[in-house]
Amino acid sequence: MAQRADILPISLPPRGLSRTEAAAYIGVSVSLFDMLVEDGRMPTPKRINSRTVWDRKQVDEAFELIPDGVTRECNPWDH
Repeated sequence: MAQRADILPISLPPRGLSRTEAAAYIGVSVSLFDMLVEDGRMPTPKRINSRTVWDRKQVDEAFELIPDGVTRECNPWDH
């Protein structure tokens, strides 16, 4: 049986991602991805029969809402 990666062209990423794929997609570990889902920063999965999949577009939208880097306020005593 052909792997999913062998079926789709590279230019067409899958819409549904497994938990492991979704975590790798945003560049975090599976355990951190689970925490992000639990606290609502990442979407909950869809159930398709016995499969649990994350919608890549929803993951993209949630990722956009995560703030950029940590900003450090300037301490006047540092100058």
